[in-house]
Amino acid sequence: MDRIDTTQIPEPGLVVLDLTAHDEPTAHTVMAALEGMWATSGITAVRREAGVPGVRARVHADIRRRGTPPGPLDSSYGAGV
Repeated sequence: MDRIDTTQIPEPGLVVLDLTAHDEPTAHTVMAALEGMWATSGITAVRREAGVPGVRARVHADIRRRGTPPGPLDSSYGAGV
């Protein structure tokens, strides 16, 4: 993944979370739980790296703002960070 720099976290309350999970469903479950707590970038792309176990994803979050309550599966994800 790309390095995190000051433009991604310019003020207190903003975070960048790099996730590593066993599989895609697990990563999606964690991202959905995070968006229920805080305003996040939502369910982001999941990547695999050759020779590295598991999958990886990156989520941006604003912990100062409440998350989006769970909705129907066809609703859009995230609160727009």
